[in-house]
Amino acid sequence: MSGPAGRLDLGLIGAGRVGPVLAAGLAGAGHRVAGAATTSPEGRDRVQALLGDVPILPIPDVLAAADLVLLAIPAAELAPLVAGLAAAGHWRPGQLVAHTAPEHGTAVLAPAFERGAIPLAIHPAIVFTGTSMDLTRLREAACAVTAPAPVLPIAQALVVELGAEPIVVAEQDRAQYAEAIATATAFSASIVRQSVDLLRGIGVDAPTAVVAPLVRSSVDEALMHPAAGNDWE
Repeated sequence: MSGPAGRLDLGLIGAGRVGPVLAAGLAGAGHRVAGAATTSPEGRDRVQALLGDVPILPIPDVLAAADLVLLAIPAAELAPLVAGLAAAGHWRPGQLVAHTAPEHGTAVLAPAFERGAIPLAIHPAIVFTGTSMDLTRLREAACAVTAPAPVLPIAQALVVELGAEPIVVAEQDRAQYAEAIATATAFSASIVRQSVDLLRGIGVDAPTAVVAPLVRSSVDEALMHPAAGNDWE
């Protein structure tokens, strides 16, 4: 099943905003997307838009065709899905399985690991739109990677192929990592919405045009000087 020059046949499970983008990025690096599993019309549309004529298959068929299985599903669904597929005998030795949930390391993939699969956790630290725009954003992003030491370079290599920067997060630190990601995302969205509403309330016609450069410059400054306070002088 391996493609030319060591390339992988990739199987995608889940076609929300994240999975098809990552599959498209890996396809751009030379891997072949062998199939995708999704039950929603929106998911099918994303697969078609980003991956072309990749077949939509039942989950067991996706696993059977894949050297690398990408689980891009909600975190709460990971454990039961992985365990159920293990009980049904669908994981196989040497198969790579990667999930994208920020709060989990590889422990959630233990049932697959016990059957010989290679567990990887890869989380790109961006807010996904589910469009090709995200492929550009990935080139400026960091991706948290967690994996057993012998196979950590595999996870790092996949991230590099996406154009992103791998950062290693230990298994025991994934919860704190996820909290940091959620805090930054929620706070940013809340503050932007509040600012836009206030400006709209005083009659500013294009509040986002005011807020956008302010937010970008404020974030840039905060990242350059994380310990400093605001200086408006």
